[in-house]
Amino acid sequence: MDGLSQQSPYVITVCSDSVGETAESVVRATVRQFQGQEVKIKRVSHIKHEDEIRTVMEQASSEGGFVVYTLVQPELREMMKEEAIRLGVRAVDIMGPMMQAFIDTFNDAPRRQPGLLHQMDDDYFRRMEAIEFTVKCDDGRDTTAILEADIVLVGVSRTSKTPLSIFLSHKGYKVANVPLVPEVKPPQEMYQISGDRIFMLTMSAEQLLRIREERLKSLGLPNGSSYVSTERIQEELRYGSVLADAWKCHVLDVSDKAIEETANIIVRLLLS
Repeated sequence: MDGLSQQSPYVITVCSDSVGETAESVVRATVRQFQGQEVKIKRVSHIKHEDEIRTVMEQASSEGGFVVYTLVQPELREMMKEEAIRLGVRAVDIMGPMMQAFIDTFNDAPRRQPGLLHQMDDDYFRRMEAIEFTVKCDDGRDTTAILEADIVLVGVSRTSKTPLSIFLSHKGYKVANVPLVPEVKPPQEMYQISGDRIFMLTMSAEQLLRIREERLKSLGLPNGSSYVSTERIQEELRYGSVLADAWKCHVLDVSDKAIEETANIIVRLLLS
């Protein structure tokens, strides 16, 4: 029997006296740098008492994992350190060193109130509204909402419209995305808005072909359709170019660009 294939997943426990979203985001970003072994992330939120920390740490010790925590109350952080030493469990303090640096540098005192990072203020509700709007308008599902959108993304299939839309919505922008197909007329609303709000996403035909081939492969479908034809892809890209000229909109080549990079370009152009 292959011992490696039967190995239990690594366990990382995330603890917080609030939700724990910050610490879990850091953990997930770290885990993406490693490949091979399955990693299980457990989140324990709203910790209020020292007994809860003892229970969590004993469980982590039995699982052979480590603990990541964001605790703003100093007594809870101290208990976490004591239990880590007692049980020989690695514990990583995400917020403590940053808070101490702030205290030491600016001679200020923290509010010690859990959950301030995700306080439901006006900015929070604005982002939630933007996300809801963007999901509703994904892939041209609600074309009437184009008139209300802060950003309209257009492009042929597999130019990353949806993930880019969602990323931008988390920054508070209402985004509509519209797929381009030569046989289908664009929504009339596209001709009623300023080209400054429209962003045409394009890509090299070669890269688009590779992405579409991988997409069909992941779906278990053969490569015989026009969807993965070089001629068809070039036709679609030419169609997009004609529309971009008609709308006098921004044109962004997203070949080899990360979602974050494209989003930053869009925001910069939008605010310029």
